[in-house]
Amino acid sequence: MANELRFFLTAVGYFTRVPLPARLASWVGFEPHFLNAASRYFPLVGLIVGAFGALVTWGALSFWSPSVAIVLGMAATLLFTGAFHEDGLADCVDAFGGGYRREDVLRIMHDSRVGAFGAIAIVVALLLKWQLLVSVAESGGAMVLLASLVAAHGASRAMAITFLATHDYVRAEGKAKPVAQRLFGVGLVFALTCGVVPLLWLSPLFAGVAILVLAVLRAALGAYFVRRIGGYTGDCLGMAQQLAELSIYLVAAAWKWS
Repeated sequence: MANELRFFLTAVGYFTRVPLPARLASWVGFEPHFLNAASRYFPLVGLIVGAFGALVTWGALSFWSPSVAIVLGMAATLLFTGAFHEDGLADCVDAFGGGYRREDVLRIMHDSRVGAFGAIAIVVALLLKWQLLVSVAESGGAMVLLASLVAAHGASRAMAITFLATHDYVRAEGKAKPVAQRLFGVGLVFALTCGVVPLLWLSPLFAGVAILVLAVLRAALGAYFVRRIGGYTGDCLGMAQQLAELSIYLVAAAWKWS
């Protein structure tokens, strides 16, 4: 149990900007090999991020319009994670859009600078999230909006983390290397459970459609990653998470909430 708590706190420290008290951080230790065990908690951390964004959105709804409250909630999640996954999206779009050979794609992806393709991708993704969530609020009300936020953050991370079970990490070294070991068994089941259960809270039928959409997206992304670079990188997981989150919002915005 103590080790599982260490793994969870390692996931919180890796995937968010939440500062741990010095004594607690010292107890956790943050050993590199903890990151692989911590990967199972990626979707659970996503649920926490989504819950934080939903809490800020809910509080803001008492003072401002849904449109403004949603932007504030989105800003809260960006601060909470340090735009960790948005950065992956930007790096991938820059690399896949600007590189032709595998070596070029990986080199561009590794570059910390954001190019035109990446900047455009982030702007489009954030604007699309905002408008989709506004649409969800209009059609489903505040409770559906808040539940969608939590569910999308958890399920999108669950989809992204499944690449650890089926695909190869393509860099010899990298920040994601300790995380990028095979995920299987109880750890994989736990990660998928954290992603699926919140979708079921919205509606079993909605969950089924959303999971189908995520499965199609995962298959398409997996095939594309293998064709372009032979597997995935940490940035690819960030891109997968962002596109999965957007896909869930697309389904929620099109859904006929009763």
